[in-house]
Amino acid sequence: MSAPAAGERHWLRMIAGYVRPHRGPFVAAAVLLLASSLLGLAQPLAAKALIDGLTAGQGVGRALVVLTGLVIVAAVLLGVGNYLILRTAEAVALDGRRGLVRHLLRLTVPALQRQAPGDLLARVAGDTMLLRQIASQSLIDIFTGGVMLLGAVVLMAVVDLALLGVTAVVVVLLVVIMGLLMPRIRAAALRSQESVGDMGAALERALGAFTTMKASGTEATEAARIDAAALTAYRQGVSLARWGSVAGTSAGLAIQVAFLVVLGVGGARVASGAMPVSALVAFLLYVAYLSHPVMQLVGAGTYLQIGRAALTRIAEIDALPTEPIDLPTAPPVRAATATGVLAGPARVGGPTTATGAGSAPGPAEVVFEQVSFRYPDRDEPALRDLTLTVPAGGLTALVGPSGSGKTTVLALIERFAEPHQGRILVDGRPLADWPLAELRATIGYVEQDVAVLAGTLRENVAYAAPGATDEEIRAVLRTTRLGTLLDRLGDDLDAPVRHRGLSLSGGERQRIALARALLRRPRLLLLDEVTSQLDAANEAALREVIQDISRRTTVVVVAHRLSTILAADKIVVLENGTARSVGSHPELVRTDALYASLAAEQALV
Repeated sequence: MSAPAAGERHWLRMIAGYVRPHRGPFVAAAVLLLASSLLGLAQPLAAKALIDGLTAGQGVGRALVVLTGLVIVAAVLLGVGNYLILRTAEAVALDGRRGLVRHLLRLTVPALQRQAPGDLLARVAGDTMLLRQIASQSLIDIFTGGVMLLGAVVLMAVVDLALLGVTAVVVVLLVVIMGLLMPRIRAAALRSQESVGDMGAALERALGAFTTMKASGTEATEAARIDAAALTAYRQGVSLARWGSVAGTSAGLAIQVAFLVVLGVGGARVASGAMPVSALVAFLLYVAYLSHPVMQLVGAGTYLQIGRAALTRIAEIDALPTEPIDLPTAPPVRAATATGVLAGPARVGGPTTATGAGSAPGPAEVVFEQVSFRYPDRDEPALRDLTLTVPAGGLTALVGPSGSGKTTVLALIERFAEPHQGRILVDGRPLADWPLAELRATIGYVEQDVAVLAGTLRENVAYAAPGATDEEIRAVLRTTRLGTLLDRLGDDLDAPVRHRGLSLSGGERQRIALARALLRRPRLLLLDEVTSQLDAANEAALREVIQDISRRTTVVVVAHRLSTILAADKIVVLENGTARSVGSHPELVRTDALYASLAAEQALV
């Protein structure tokens, strides 16, 4: 993923965007810290007055009280200001994480599939953390450090102009050195954060294929891969630490040199009577005091360069395309109870009457008009001028060899991707005219690689319909032949389900996904190889379920196992991204050589 130019040009605007919602407490913290710094600047003058009083043999009680008060008040203001800025910085980091997560969840499916999940996690967790450092250390330190530096210079000019000139030469030299170091710090920071993301991606790769890794005996290979990524992250981190250390050491050395030069030149001026001892002491205090704002500015500059690298990586995510959708805060109101959709008289092509819930729209019709689509990383199109009608109601099956475009058809209906040519209509309405939330509320989708989430059985089945009652959930579990699973769990809908459904069989995972889709009461149900992991008995049972559902809604099934769709109302044979023939099973066995071959291979002729 390359850094977008926009992230380079507008990183200051990005920082301002993150800080702007919190400008009230941010300004308050800046004022408190600035006040503490100004009181600190007054302390050398109070010390000068104390020394002058002692030299003149006058009372110093008042000067001592003033100096003590300045120290105490400055410390209190510093503590309150630091707390306020750190709290504000946490709020900035929280907003950054929330915004990045919302953006990630709205990415288009192809955009997300091109990213490494481990790297994305590193950006959400790590790069947004650096926003806190920018707000708490960079911006405030640049402001307060700059004011303190300017104030110290002004007061040093008041004390002695000649010594100020000596100090200014050293400060200018330090500025030149920092100007040379900062680009190197930023480049090292970007490499360091990228290497941490690479390490996360390597770890996610191993954990995502954990069983395969164990079965293949490749633990040592994956450990070496992750170790190599961790070693790269270490080296880049050391490089960043080296340049940061050079910057800090240069700043400290410059202050020490300035102190020694002022001590030597000032001592000579005191000896010649050109300035009093109290003035030299005050000036030396200012030089010593100068180390704090200088180190602040150097540290702020370093963190700002690290933050710029983080903002560059965040800007890369922000530049990824998102779907034009406002995610609903709650699932749409369901039109029927579970029994109302999964049982009762069929009314194909017309409205479905929901039990106790009024009437709901009937099954949906889908039309493809000369649709073409090509994946970005492939030369050959996945679909070529596909023209296809899926009638409202009934079971339509898509069959064909691997790579013929079957799953792509489902992805385009869901608008996971957009066709490059042609158009798709649902109920005579182009997909582009459907709000995505409304479209997807109409569709139930069961993908081939079913997703079972860590949580409870209830959370998995009612994932898209959290308002479902226990009766509805149990009904849809029975409908999808999961009654034995429910019995095994002691009829407990809140029984835990392990991550990725590892405590379930492959068939149980697929049926949970089907139950989840059915509980939404879809008008259009898309099933991608839902029987691929079922034994013969469960396949026959689920085939009956699908057949029954198709009497009340439109069902589109992608199937390699033709036994699943023998009774389909319409079978579409796809080859090379186009529909070569359409018909029923007996018709296609007689008229289509490809379908007859597929059926013969499965002993269905």
